[in-house]
Amino acid sequence: MIPVRILGTASVLPGPAVTTAELCARVGRDAAEVERKTGIHTRHFAPPGTRAADVAATALRGALEAAGVEAKALRRILCVTSMGGDVTTPATANRVAAALGLAGSCDAMDVSNACMGFLSAFDLAARSVATGLGPVGIVSVELLSRTTTPEDPRPYLVLGDAAAAAVLGTGRPGEGVLGVALGNDGSFPTDVVLENPHATGKPERMRFLTPSKEMTRVALEALLRAARSVLAEAGVALGDVEWVLTHQPNGSMLEAILRALDVPPERSVRVVDTVGSVGSASLGTGLDRLLRTRPVKPGDRILMVGVGAGVAYGAVLYQVGG
Repeated sequence: MIPVRILGTASVLPGPAVTTAELCARVGRDAAEVERKTGIHTRHFAPPGTRAADVAATALRGALEAAGVEAKALRRILCVTSMGGDVTTPATANRVAAALGLAGSCDAMDVSNACMGFLSAFDLAARSVATGLGPVGIVSVELLSRTTTPEDPRPYLVLGDAAAAAVLGTGRPGEGVLGVALGNDGSFPTDVVLENPHATGKPERMRFLTPSKEMTRVALEALLRAARSVLAEAGVALGDVEWVLTHQPNGSMLEAILRALDVPPERSVRVVDTVGSVGSASLGTGLDRLLRTRPVKPGDRILMVGVGAGVAYGAVLYQVGG
């Protein structure tokens, strides 16, 4: 066990809700059909000029408040984003720290691993805390609306903006990470890509390059591999896990994941219907929603399973303390 405690969480939707009907009207699609296929009714688009660092700082400030921890107590900040943040360099995490009034009190760095980024950062934060470098603030911020255009409806109709944060500190006896399984398989053809404009020499947008059915198949195989691996490591049966959180790229894939894991909906939390597909912020938003709205008890186990472009995948099994 990695002795670590989730001290507090928060999530932010940086802008007004935009309905699927509104977007479908712009691209000439049937809203009822799109909602049926995606399970997304609304998503949020940040207003023009919104800085990712400011949204991230708001989310992390909320997690710190929930944790009862002052920002100056943080020893490390991990800022997760798959859309590049505000600038290519320096790390957006530096601006997050500055927005929290921090100077010289902790290190700050960016983590990029597509939709798996939050879970990757969670693992890094837990290991930092376990070796004496804590508390650690994790914040995932995605302003994915900046990467889409109505001319390419497939990503335009599902991607949204969100941020989610968690503060991790030292765990007490019997609480912490029971197991971790992280992996990557880069042998698959590129499925989702946002090219670097410095390499291509032109403005770039998020593109989905693989048919939906194939993306779902690959994602399900990776998720199941990670879940089985982490449960075997921890010596815990899936039926004994109280809560299961998964990455939620769309509603139909969420349902397919829960069916494949044989997890009833009441043991999970659905967020994709109201926030859309929010990349690395999906799992963090689900974790915050779970801890704020469900009867999570001491001793409960939370299985977090993620998958992202690359193909990156993994799972973390966390046990709640008293």
